Amino acid sequence: MLRRHNISLTLLGVAAGFLLTILSARWFRVDAAEMHRARARHSRQETGTSTKLHADRYAYGSAQFTNFVSESFKLNKAGSPKRFYDWMEQAYQESNSPYPGTEGLKFSQALKVRRTALAASKDPKAKAEEEIEFAAWTHKLIKLTIPRFSLDRGFEFSNVVTLGERQCFLQSVLISSILQDAGMDAGVVMVFQNPKGQYSNNGHAVCLLKLPDGRDTIVDASNKDPFPDHKGLFVRTTDYVFVHPVYEPDSKTIASYMAVAGKPLETSTIKTLDLNFIHSQFWYYRGERVDGGLVVGIRSNQGIDAAQKAFRTSVHYCPKNPLAVYMLGRTYLAQGDTQTAKETLTRAFHLYEAFGWVPDGPKQYLALSGAEKKQDGNSEPGLATPGVNNPPEH
Repeated sequence: MLRRHNISLTLLGVAAGFLLTILSARWFRVDAAEMHRARARHSRQETGTSTKLHADRYAYGSAQFTNFVSESFKLNKAGSPKRFYDWMEQAYQESNSPYPGTEGLKFSQALKVRRTALAASKDPKAKAEEEIEFAAWTHKLIKLTIPRFSLDRGFEFSNVVTLGERQCFLQSVLISSILQDAGMDAGVVMVFQNPKGQYSNNGHAVCLLKLPDGRDTIVDASNKDPFPDHKGLFVRTTDYVFVHPVYEPDSKTIASYMAVAGKPLETSTIKTLDLNFIHSQFWYYRGERVDGGLVVGIRSNQGIDAAQKAFRTSVHYCPKNPLAVYMLGRTYLAQGDTQTAKETLTRAFHLYEAFGWVPDGPKQYLALSGAEKKQDGNSEPGLATPGVNNPPEH
C-alpha cells in the first residue's frame, strides 16, 4: 500500500513539473513577445515616426504624392503625371537657384543630399535652424518656378504644367511634400485667422513645419515673408481642432498652442492634416470653383449640380471635413431640397462645434435652411469671398 502511495506521489510530481514547464515556456513566449512590442514602440519613439505618421506622408515623388498628381491630370485629360515631374525638373533648372551644396544636381538628387545631411545632424537646435533655412529656400523656389497665383485654377497639378499657376492649398501640399522628401516633419494645415486677425471659414492653407527642437513654424508661399504669424489654425490632435498658435517672443516660431475652447496644447500633441483630409480638400476646391456654382460666376443648374457632385466626393473622402459638409448643405439648399439641406447643415454645425469654433456662415445657413423664404443671387449670408477665404498672392 505504501509503495503504491509513493508511486502516486511520484507520478503527481512529474505531472506537476511537466505542467510547470509548459506554463513557464508559454510565459516566456508571451514575455518575449511583449518585450519585442515594447522595443518596437521605443524604436518608433526614438525615430520620431509611427505607422500612422508614415501612412499620412506624401513625400515628393512618392506613390501617394503621385496619386494626387495623377488624379488631377486624369480629371483634366492632361496626360501622364510624368509631365508634372518633367516640368518641375525643367523649372528647377531654369530657376538657377540650387540649394547651397547641391549645385549641378537634379531636383530629386538635391533633395536626397539634404535628406542625408539632415539625418546626420544630431543637435536638435542646430538641425532646427538647418530646416528653417531649407524651408525658406523651398518657399523662394516655389514662387520662382510657379510664378502665377490663381484662385480659380491653381489647385490642379495639371494647371501647374499647362498654365504655370498655383493656389494656397496646392502650394502647401507641394512645399510639404518637398520638405518631407528632405527628411523633415511637415504637412498641411488650414488657416481660420490670418496675421491681421481676420477670420475665414478655413479659407487658407499653409505648410506647418514641426522642428526637431520641439518648436513649430508656418511656411506660406502666399506671403513675401516665408514664415507669417497666422493667428488661427485647423489641425489635428486626437481629432481635428481649431487652435491659436502661441509664438515665442519676437519670433515666428511657435512654442505652444491654445485650443479655441481654452485648453493649452504642447507642440508635440499637434499633428498636420491627414491624407483623407488632403484628398477631400482637393475635391472641395473643385466644387468651390465650379463656374456657375455657389461662388464663381452666375449660378446655373448645371453649375450647382457639378458643385454638389464635387462636394459629395469631398465628404466621401473625409466625412469630418466641416467646410465640405457645410458647402454640400448649401448646394442642397440652392436646389430647394430644404430637408436634406437642414440635415447636412446640422451635421456641419455639430462638426464645427466639436472642433471648437463655429463660423458665422454655418450658423446663418442652418437657420436659413428652416426658413420658408429663400434668399437668391449672391446675397446669401456667409458667402465665400475671394481675397478673404483665399488670400491673393503677396
